[in-house]
Amino acid sequence: MLTDRQGNTLSGANAEALNLYSRAVEAFNLYRGDPVTPLDQAIEAAPDFAMARIFRAYLFTLATEPEAAAAARADVTAVASCRLNDREASLVAALAPLLAGEWSAGAIALDRHNMRYPRDLLALQAGHLVDFYRANARNLRDRIARVLPHWSPEIPGYSIVLGLYAFGLEETGAYAQAEVTGRDALARQPLDCWAHHAVAHVMEMQGRAEDGIGWMLAREPHWAGDDNFFQVHNWWHLALCHLDLGQTEQALALYDGPIRQGTSTMALDMVDASALLWRLQLTGQEVGSRWQELAACWDLHADGRLYPFNDWHAVMAYLGAGRHDQVERLLTALKADETRREASVWARQIGLPLVEGFTAFWRGDYGTALERLYPARFIANGFGGSHAQRDIIDWTLTEAALRGGYRDVAQGLAQERLAIKPFSPLNRAFLSRATALGDKARQVA
Repeated sequence: MLTDRQGNTLSGANAEALNLYSRAVEAFNLYRGDPVTPLDQAIEAAPDFAMARIFRAYLFTLATEPEAAAAARADVTAVASCRLNDREASLVAALAPLLAGEWSAGAIALDRHNMRYPRDLLALQAGHLVDFYRANARNLRDRIARVLPHWSPEIPGYSIVLGLYAFGLEETGAYAQAEVTGRDALARQPLDCWAHHAVAHVMEMQGRAEDGIGWMLAREPHWAGDDNFFQVHNWWHLALCHLDLGQTEQALALYDGPIRQGTSTMALDMVDASALLWRLQLTGQEVGSRWQELAACWDLHADGRLYPFNDWHAVMAYLGAGRHDQVERLLTALKADETRREASVWARQIGLPLVEGFTAFWRGDYGTALERLYPARFIANGFGGSHAQRDIIDWTLTEAALRGGYRDVAQGLAQERLAIKPFSPLNRAFLSRATALGDKARQVA
């Protein structure tokens, strides 16, 4: 029986298909190159190769796009006719809740799978991404902590596991350990984009914008190639560093260059584009017609059902483009799904107040923006993304308080931000503007 590089058996594989499968796994591990095409070829070479279809189904599921989810369901249906070993059957079972919008149930199924098969690297990486999509910082760390004793430097993929662990440590606030672990992973595998990204997050969270720029530029050859799936997100991190230093023109140049020059229609890339344009708009930077191009691309994915984190970012683009009919469409969709699916609960309890708050802000109704966004920021880490990504909520909230003349709220929020990043020019500017409100201050109703 053939096995993967960690010794897990692969039902239905032959030598040619295994070679193609290994190429796909490496591409996924490093976010470098195309993992789907070699999987297509592996299935053609060995039609009964179950893991090739299972792996492809995970890739499509993790894309958080409606068409990709449909393709994942087709693979799950097809694999039902294959003979599966226990590990493969366990992976298929975890796909069902994920595709039903039950992200935590899928994550728990992968928890149990990872504990039973601690050297299943594909499952570890998939589970880590599921934890990221549901913003479960503790499990981003502990999913890896539970299995790390089963790994050693001699086992292929060890550096990838360290990179995953580094990000989990960062999201739980263990910044020093996260940076050491991320650098260790990169010393073993310099092309590991996730490890590089984990260290970038440490610098973002600690307010080390100059260090962040140096880190990104010094290692640019390792993460910025055209074949790098993660390059847009890493360019986005570089843009955040420039924004924190008040260098808005540099951030806008990155948007027009590597972030958006390819006009990607991949949801993950468009999330970064929406979030950067919105931040630039908050700084007073004129972004022109850029919103229109991005909004048109969101039409492919924003359905108000699959993943509300994406829908919220689509609304940013729709507001910027003046497409208020699409904003209303998504507001209606977020309210309409009254099922008890986890994704539906996210939509009603988190997605809806965020969309309403951002819409109120865009329309100049700063009091309503405060009412909707202030409580939402405490629950927003229950769905989607990283602490750095969700900071856009607090930034918009602070800007709403400033523009609405709510001095006490603006000062409090600015002090809160400065406690975390005391040397941030952006945060210092918030406090200066809040203090300058003087007697014009208003009280929150």
